[in-house]
Amino acid sequence: MALTHQPHFWRDPGMPHVELRVVEDGRQVGYARHSHTQWSLGAVTAGESTFHYLDDEYRIHAGHLVLMNPDWVHACNPVDGQPWAYRMLYVDAGWLTRLRHAARLIDTPCWQDIPTAVIADPGWYAGYRRMTDALLEPQRDLLNKQSELVEYLSALMHHLAGQPARPRSLPPATLRELAAYLDEHVAEEVSLDALCQRSGYSAGHLIRAFKQHFGLTPHAYLINRRIQLGQRQLKQGKPIAEAALNAGFSDQPHFQRTFKRLVAATPHQYRSPLLEQEIDAADR
Repeated sequence: MALTHQPHFWRDPGMPHVELRVVEDGRQVGYARHSHTQWSLGAVTAGESTFHYLDDEYRIHAGHLVLMNPDWVHACNPVDGQPWAYRMLYVDAGWLTRLRHAARLIDTPCWQDIPTAVIADPGWYAGYRRMTDALLEPQRDLLNKQSELVEYLSALMHHLAGQPARPRSLPPATLRELAAYLDEHVAEEVSLDALCQRSGYSAGHLIRAFKQHFGLTPHAYLINRRIQLGQRQLKQGKPIAEAALNAGFSDQPHFQRTFKRLVAATPHQYRSPLLEQEIDAADR
């Protein structure tokens, strides 16, 4: 049976804090540098790829797990067009924080970054495959899927607890305020002049400083946030054209091109699990 390069997204209304992406043939899957609001845990299931994470680069291959903190810029792409496959789990950071805090792995119910970027241990990989297989199995009931997820992530969080934190400087207050301003005005037109006026920085210094601390220029940061908003809109069942407009894009084609560049899937592919659920509900 031929492998498909079309991504498959698994979501379950009973588990809104988690989402799974499956790609069987990733040769045509390419990402621009981006970030997620969720914590991400992926596994290379075949072949190899290049994993860019902040300022580091890793060559990862089948059997490796990759871990990405919320808002840490990254990109994972095929090596010279060679075949590779992967599964990527996106976990709500608030939900995972509560899981870690309840297990007394962190002192406060606030997100704490996980320093590990790559795990090459076969046991953790095998457990990840079993857990994600359970999520993808239609015959499994909700309680079973929830239990598999919590059991695996709880064990992994215990395994990773106590590792030395990866040093990462906190952006200056001015840049944090600018990022918050972009978050609040994500769907609006924002000018570089307005950002310079708010910060007191020159245009060149602003762009360099912002990229140094956030991994993206202010424009790229804003576009990344718009696509994240578009994803939330699509998961809520909004039509693609409406999601594009609500996310600040002037037209649907621009939204689709940008979405594909950052998500490595079309808006329709990303929304398709919801459509399948609607069809299944109508058939019942």
